[in-house]
Amino acid sequence: MKASDLFVKALENEGVEYIFGIPGEENLDFLDSLKESKIKLILTRHEQAAGFMAATYGRLTGKPGVCLATLGPGATNFVTAAAYAQLGGMPMIMITGQKPIKKSKQGRFQILDVVDMMKPITKFTRQIVNGNNIPALVREAFRLAVEERPGAVHLELPEDIAAEDVPEVVFSTNNIRRANPETKSLQKAVDMIQQARRPLLLIGAGANRKRTSKALSDFIEKTGIFFFNTQMGKGVVDERHPQYLGTAALSDHDYLHCALDRADLIINVGHDVIEKPPFFMEHGGKQVIHINFFAAQVDDVYFPQLNVVGDIAYSIRELTKLLKKQSHWDFDYYTRIKLEVDKHIASNSDSTRFPVIPQYLVSEVRKALPDNGILTLDNGVYKIWFARNFPAYHPNTLLLDNALATMGAGFPSAMAAKMVYPERPVLTICGDGGFMMNSQELETAVRLELDMVIVILNDSAYGMIKWKQAAQKFDNFGLDYGNPDFVKYAESYGAKGHRISCSKDFKEILDQCIRSKGVHLIDVPVDYDENHKVLNEELYAKTCIL
Repeated sequence: MKASDLFVKALENEGVEYIFGIPGEENLDFLDSLKESKIKLILTRHEQAAGFMAATYGRLTGKPGVCLATLGPGATNFVTAAAYAQLGGMPMIMITGQKPIKKSKQGRFQILDVVDMMKPITKFTRQIVNGNNIPALVREAFRLAVEERPGAVHLELPEDIAAEDVPEVVFSTNNIRRANPETKSLQKAVDMIQQARRPLLLIGAGANRKRTSKALSDFIEKTGIFFFNTQMGKGVVDERHPQYLGTAALSDHDYLHCALDRADLIINVGHDVIEKPPFFMEHGGKQVIHINFFAAQVDDVYFPQLNVVGDIAYSIRELTKLLKKQSHWDFDYYTRIKLEVDKHIASNSDSTRFPVIPQYLVSEVRKALPDNGILTLDNGVYKIWFARNFPAYHPNTLLLDNALATMGAGFPSAMAAKMVYPERPVLTICGDGGFMMNSQELETAVRLELDMVIVILNDSAYGMIKWKQAAQKFDNFGLDYGNPDFVKYAESYGAKGHRISCSKDFKEILDQCIRSKGVHLIDVPVDYDENHKVLNEELYAKTCIL
């Protein structure tokens, strides 16, 4: 059979449902083979969006999302998406085309060393130089993409290799069980936790995997230990829980950090160095237990006293069995901090000032979405407000990027989420700057007949940087721009556009859009004057002396 046919068969063998991307002439054999496959080609308007969709598919399913591009400029457009998946721990396979490698008549036209380009931002990258190698390379690519820590993998299929005749052989797939931690490390963890006075549980990005949610919930219920999470650990445990202290949306000097300051032991589950550290270790200070699939990467601010290495869910279940509540555990201070955090987060959530302020926006979005509704965020200052103020009730119901933190990913991520969970409401929040970076995918969403809502926070500026500029006493310069009429812009693609003229309109229009079919875009003027209240050091200091 033709090598490209074998490639598609190997992808089918891995259970691939979709390939997101934009083919070029170097992909024509592959495209012809895909025509007869049960795999659906999702044609996008930019390769970057295809990569974001594939990465999000991987994030939600645990199976690698697959995306396709041609050589040269098509492949270079994958770079940001590759970094997004690699830093975010999302399994993704990129397939790119290439000119013939055995004999070329076009010199160096459009030819880059894509494999070399991809090396720093992937787990594995390889040019296929013989069609007979396809089954083994595809199997290895999928194995590496999902192996902890998950990430991006790249395969390059040259034109002449795609057209080769090869025997029909595919490799069997198999699930590899993760190793369990040694008994000694578990017992040492039990001893440290039981000896501590104010232990605190931190849920990081690496814990946001299947099976860990119930294990962590059971641990918290049995021990009564208070917990908090990083931004990419949101929703692993229901954030309505009475022992939930909040999300570490800022590196320091948020109310949650008062609890961190008092803790003498942090049980750090699923720590990922990619996220901003929510605490800094000091020699002679608090102790840290690192529970993860792999040992801690040690640096100046993170050097845990104990590593519990192995499957996270198993580790937590075993600790839950072994631990006993201790009479000397003192959670009184955490209880008082929680009251302060909850009071601060509730402040101004009912304010109907216009333009809309972030606290009101977050509150109304939470009310409008059902418990299992999915919210994706692009990147901007509103991400901090949602990370802090938006309680997530289930894993992967608030998708934000606190790793690469790239603009332009929120909308494509929502499209992929809707494809994975067509029965669940999906909403994306984008700043006007980030939305315009992949706004052309409105056509893709309409063509795919996705039912979803896009909320654009409109301040005609790169608001996050403008906030930082003001905070550091720089003059206002270089960050303002103009926007299109977003309602007309949406309608030109066949979507439905809405604009709010007062804050009370937002609730009614949002509810209506979530209940309606089709792609809906809501233009929401936003006022970021409240940003200084995210971090008020005077109030933080008063809270910490409670």
